[in-house]
Amino acid sequence: MSELSIGLLIGLVTVLFLATGMPVAFALGLVTVVFLVIFDGFYALQFLADTMFGGLNDFTLVSIPMFVLMGAAVASSRAGSDLYEALNRWFHRVPGSLVISNLGACALFSAMTGSSPATCAAIGKMGIPEMRRRGYSADLATGAIAAGGTLGILIPPSVTMILYGIASETSIGRLFLAGVLPGIMLTSLFMIWAWFLCWKRGEGMSAAGQSYSFKEKIESLPKIGPFLLIIVGVIYAMYGGLATPSEAAGVGALLCLIMVVVIYKIWRPGDMWHILRDTTRESVMIMMIIGTSVLFSYMLSSLYVTQSIAEYIGALEINRWVLLFFVNILLLVAGCFLPPAAIILMTTPILLPIIVNAGFDPIWFGVILTINMELGLITPPVGLNLFVINGIVPDVRLPVILKGALPFMLCMVVAIIILCIFPEIATWLPDTLMGG
Repeated sequence: MSELSIGLLIGLVTVLFLATGMPVAFALGLVTVVFLVIFDGFYALQFLADTMFGGLNDFTLVSIPMFVLMGAAVASSRAGSDLYEALNRWFHRVPGSLVISNLGACALFSAMTGSSPATCAAIGKMGIPEMRRRGYSADLATGAIAAGGTLGILIPPSVTMILYGIASETSIGRLFLAGVLPGIMLTSLFMIWAWFLCWKRGEGMSAAGQSYSFKEKIESLPKIGPFLLIIVGVIYAMYGGLATPSEAAGVGALLCLIMVVVIYKIWRPGDMWHILRDTTRESVMIMMIIGTSVLFSYMLSSLYVTQSIAEYIGALEINRWVLLFFVNILLLVAGCFLPPAAIILMTTPILLPIIVNAGFDPIWFGVILTINMELGLITPPVGLNLFVINGIVPDVRLPVILKGALPFMLCMVVAIIILCIFPEIATWLPDTLMGG
């Protein structure tokens, strides 16, 4: 059996295992063991433990539970509703102001938490009922929150970017910077679409007639200001040469815990237990996926599958933009069934050599890949955000939520096209601040 045939068989078996509902880490580990035993014999298993723990023996990985802890602390508080209220007061004169405020709140809150489901839940629980109460259609209200929640994996600090940096052996600092301008661009595209749709439908015009005094606007800032300053401080510490990503994440996590205690009075042992429990649960899940994905990559390389695929695609001599188109289709399809962490860790070792040989910047490609992961979060059948929103407003059917999210998916496709035409949007900031 040829290496390409083995690779196809591995892909089919992996999809079948995942389709059973088996946890991603267990599915990857089981597929690895089965194929190594079949093609290399039981002798190959003696390297698995060292390979797995060697993949986890990276100090950079310390930043993952720290950023997760930051997100869990913020998500446990009323920071989401306070952020939503503050933005609503500042944008109240704009047609469709409530949708735009919610999108802005999603972008900022998801950047603070790095969690798409947490953002959908925190902003959606207050924002969706309020938008519907003020006359916004159910599809727009739910679709905006579902799409807005995805922004956290692009806007730094992003756990997804950390995983890509580890898998591709590229600078996490450069990846964080590369996500800033595309994140702002994508948020702006979301807001422009929301404004246009509200103007066309005549929705939200009554909300634009609200009035808040300058004092009321300023009063909405003190609670959320410290959290935004922490995020800015973490980013500055990393790029100002004051700390490594892991050190900056540790300080940020501690400051977020202090803020929720001081501002929101979350100090009881039970409250802290929930924060630490959620952090541990998500961190262990991510670490297990990382460890087994290292084994999966080892298996693909050991069976010469990765090298054969790269050689085969390289021999096709197709236009590099056609190649990128098919890579995007592959990522989009994978995003319909798998979580972002699994896709990044499984596909990066295969795709990155192909992308680099085609002359594309790996940092730029990290942004493209991340936007594809965002699409997967609101694409059926496993679009996580769709189900989170449906859980918040069970009277709104999934097809309605999907209808509202579809235009925002097209905005993401437009963002990918813009980044292909103007790659400097992603590369300019890291090149300027960290050198080309």
